Amino acid sequence: MTMQSTPGSSGYLDLYPDRKMSFFKNPYILGLTAVAGIGGMLFGYDTGTNFIPLYFEEVRNSNFLQETIVSMAIAGAILGAAAGGWINDAYGRKKATLIADVIFGSGAIGMAAAPNHYVLILGRFLVGLGVGVASVTAPVYIAEASPSEIRGSLVSTNVLMITGGQFLSYIVNLAFTRVPGTWRWMLGVSAVPAIVQFTLMLFLPESPRWLFTKNRKNEAVDVLSKIYDFARLEDEVDFLTAQSEQERQRRKDIRFTDVFKSKEIKLAFLVGAGLQAFQQFTGINTVMYYSPTIVQMAGFESNELALTISLLVAGMNAAGTILGIYLIDHAGRKILALSSLGGVFTSLIILAFAFTNQSSDNQLYGWIAVLGLTLYIAFFSPGMGPVPWTVNSEIYPEEYRGICGGMSATVCWVSNLIVSQSFLSIAEVLGTGSTFLILAGICVLAFVFVVTCVPETKGLTFDEVEVIWKERAWGKNQDTRNLLSSA
Repeated sequence: MTMQSTPGSSGYLDLYPDRKMSFFKNPYILGLTAVAGIGGMLFGYDTGTNFIPLYFEEVRNSNFLQETIVSMAIAGAILGAAAGGWINDAYGRKKATLIADVIFGSGAIGMAAAPNHYVLILGRFLVGLGVGVASVTAPVYIAEASPSEIRGSLVSTNVLMITGGQFLSYIVNLAFTRVPGTWRWMLGVSAVPAIVQFTLMLFLPESPRWLFTKNRKNEAVDVLSKIYDFARLEDEVDFLTAQSEQERQRRKDIRFTDVFKSKEIKLAFLVGAGLQAFQQFTGINTVMYYSPTIVQMAGFESNELALTISLLVAGMNAAGTILGIYLIDHAGRKILALSSLGGVFTSLIILAFAFTNQSSDNQLYGWIAVLGLTLYIAFFSPGMGPVPWTVNSEIYPEEYRGICGGMSATVCWVSNLIVSQSFLSIAEVLGTGSTFLILAGICVLAFVFVVTCVPETKGLTFDEVEVIWKERAWGKNQDTRNLLSSA
């Protein structure tokens, strides 16, 4: 079997067009994706509730405490992501999800019962820990169960769950802005989806590719039979059986340092981690975490009006992600990221202009700032929102997928922490306009990075993607040609 005729490759699907999967063709894979994506919704809901700690007076009067409460969830996510790769490889994607739910649910209940901001900070750390594990697990679990031709769309559904959670949180926040004390319920209710996901995951299978690597072929075939029709199922099973035997022969206990000993794995990781870092340093969580604050800084003093505008921003974020789900497997990952970055750059320039020229007696610049925020989300959400997570779920070989996914997610959360911990402080020193100009400059670097370093992986099988890195590392030599022509 040649690489071009392996199940799911473009050559295979050209040969057997009737075996091609569409997004809505199989309800089973959609259900699996939706359940796995609940972890994304948990994170989205949590990031959208950051104004709630302002009910504590000492927090309301301290930028440092506000930033710390936001950042403790991200600090937990850093540790969760770092450990999540190992948990995924050792215990599987399903158990990793269950562990994440238990940790997240405990943190949510702790936040709801918090008597002071110290307990609130601890609860947010636990929530972050759960989110960190889930952020590694959900994209990999979905990608490994997905047909290659719709893998991007299905993995992007996890990002839709994140943005949907943010939108939901703003609706709840807006509904309760005039009711004192209900913030405890608003925080505690986030434990409900964790419980729902935990329950549903008990009835869902393990990743078929992970099962193959653990020599549990019968269980893997049972899962695949629910995804593919019989003709393609036979080809998928034959290919994965041969592939898993090769992987078991070369598989060993992968350590963090092993990633940097292999030239092709190092290249893949640098691209994956680079995308995750640029996703954060181009300012997305500045916009989402602090959108009520930014709107108020733009001259809108009413907390309720700020939340209403933030609700519209979150709604556009979710709507844009739906567009991204369609485009990522049609336009491709690379062109989508580049188009997104171009629009984000323009939006950041608009924001910088608005804040540089704002004045208390002219509301025009306040509305320009709101326009900049809205355009930012409109361009970011279809592209730089889903693309980094999708690319990271598909660029690593099976034996490195968990650990590299964890390392890359850790880079994401570290970058997130730096941005969320520093934005208000930098804006205080340099001015908000100058701070947005810095983000615009980073956006230019991100554009160059995508042009020069990121390959197009649309419609490619995991094995075809692996060949890309071997060719980049060693050139298209005889070894690579052998890999292309063998199964």
